[in-house]
Amino acid sequence: MEEKKLDVKTIIGFGLITLLLLYMIYNNTAKNEKEALEKEKQEQIDKAKKTQIPEEATAAVVADTTVNDSVKTAKLKSTLGAFAYSAALPSAKSNVTEIKNALLTIKVANKGGYIQELTLNNFEQFKKGSGQRVELINKGNAALNLQLKTADNRLLNTREMYFEPVYTKEGQNEVLTMRLKAGANQFLEYRYVLKPDEYMMDFSIRSQGLAQVVDTSKPVDLDWSMKTYRNENSVTFENRYTNLAYEYEDGKSDKLGLGKSESEKPEDVSYVAFKQHMFTSVLLTDTHFKTADLTSENLVADETKDTIYTKNFTAKLPLEFKGGELSYNMNWYYGPSDYNILNGYDRNLDEIVPLGWGIFGWINRWIFIPVFSLLSGFLPYGICIIIFTILVRLAMSPVTYKSYVSQAKMKVLRPEITELNEKYKNDAMKKQQETMKLYNSAGVNPMAGCLPALMQIPVFYALFQFFPSYFDLRQQSFLWANDLSSYDSVLKLPFSIPFYGNHVSLFPILASLAIFFYMRMTSGDQSMSAPQQEGMPDMSKIMKVMIYLSPIMMLIFFNSNPAGLSLYYFISNLITIGIMYVIKNHIVKEDKIHAIIQANKTKPKKQGGFSKRMQDMMEQAQQEQQKRQLKK
Repeated sequence: MEEKKLDVKTIIGFGLITLLLLYMIYNNTAKNEKEALEKEKQEQIDKAKKTQIPEEATAAVVADTTVNDSVKTAKLKSTLGAFAYSAALPSAKSNVTEIKNALLTIKVANKGGYIQELTLNNFEQFKKGSGQRVELINKGNAALNLQLKTADNRLLNTREMYFEPVYTKEGQNEVLTMRLKAGANQFLEYRYVLKPDEYMMDFSIRSQGLAQVVDTSKPVDLDWSMKTYRNENSVTFENRYTNLAYEYEDGKSDKLGLGKSESEKPEDVSYVAFKQHMFTSVLLTDTHFKTADLTSENLVADETKDTIYTKNFTAKLPLEFKGGELSYNMNWYYGPSDYNILNGYDRNLDEIVPLGWGIFGWINRWIFIPVFSLLSGFLPYGICIIIFTILVRLAMSPVTYKSYVSQAKMKVLRPEITELNEKYKNDAMKKQQETMKLYNSAGVNPMAGCLPALMQIPVFYALFQFFPSYFDLRQQSFLWANDLSSYDSVLKLPFSIPFYGNHVSLFPILASLAIFFYMRMTSGDQSMSAPQQEGMPDMSKIMKVMIYLSPIMMLIFFNSNPAGLSLYYFISNLITIGIMYVIKNHIVKEDKIHAIIQANKTKPKKQGGFSKRMQDMMEQAQQEQQKRQLKK
């Protein structure tokens, strides 16, 4: 039989079959390995879910083929800790839940469980008409955090963890419960309750079952911080009135924020307020914080560049565990720094509004605010300021009258006082005695002109505090002023003048002119009524300087102050000029004053106790002086 030989075609056929078989074997093996790897990954993920470890957190660890199973497990535990349960929930995403009423729109983030955005629905920022609402919280300017210590000494920050939101309605109240879960029945809870037409909302922090997973032997710190946004026209003025206010030790109140950087550690704290000029954010608690670590940092180094934020506030407040759990009933207030609104809560929040201390605050609270509120109920705010100014000046007119009568009496007595000065120019003690006798016989009190002026100081200072703090003036226009709570700029300068600013305000100019003419009217009488004392400066020269210096000082100082305040002083000076004109030309006549003084000299005078003691002291001093001279 003839032997077959392998030809080229046969060899090629066997080669192709072999390559095909090898490809099929390789492809099948790779597929099996891929399926096995995917199955292993799925088993790891399923196992992680069963052990309360989220899929999102396990993905990176499972994909790491450089570590063994024990290392993977350790990584997962150290990454998530006791609260891994919450990260496996659908809420473990950067979502927000919105609650709102007619006044506030609030968006609470799942991550951290705190407010991500808070808008005041009825107020615009300083650019009136822009439609941009006032936002107290946005773009990460505020944060709330609890730092929890686990049983194995690890620290967990709630701001980095995901809460599960549950939204419900309780009557007309909107309720948002945010839970950070450590297990099916183990959680930390924030509860927000927003009521209709209220700036104040209920807020509570409580826990359940945490004693099993965190260290409850020591208080946990609640860290609250905020970089306050600029919301008003003048960043300088807003920054001046932005501060951190707090109440402590059963009713005491204080503030931080006047310096570049300040800190304080009060005890027994009942509320902390991050106050801006016209708006404020307040955290109140029913269970007082035993201590508080408060800081304020000024963020406005250059007023031409630093125009977004004003201050950076932080508050570290310890929350104590009771029975292994947290339970704190608190409140958030986000709204206007309006005295009437804050005072209505009856929780001493009116102290946040800077109305002045002592008698100055008393005048504002019990006189100026009620009167102005009454007038503003039926009058435009510009007209309201004018009427209010008239009422204040009329109320002070008796004091003005007494002051002018005293000046007129001193002016009439000036020739006689000059004569006494010349007669006893070498005996100062005798000169003082004779001058006091002249005052007593003429029925003139040399202090009568000073006391009325001193009585006006509390009113002046109270008004200076009232206008910048009265919220209702915000964005109220009058004539050329767009906002009575801010300066009335009629001209923008291309440069900045030191102490004056980069704009020209018209109301301060008018107020300065009014005070100039008033001082021109009264300077002659004041200099004439004040006798020149030996060794003392010439009052007439001083008054001539003050006539020009006072208006310039007012012009510089009031240029960046609220237009409402400048309007008040402009109208006030005009009214004072009118009152002084009437008193001088139609009520107080110098010839009548002179006749009264001469009549008083003829009447027997009963010397007052103070005057008698002063005279006795001077006589005794004179006797001592004479004895010393005799010994010499």
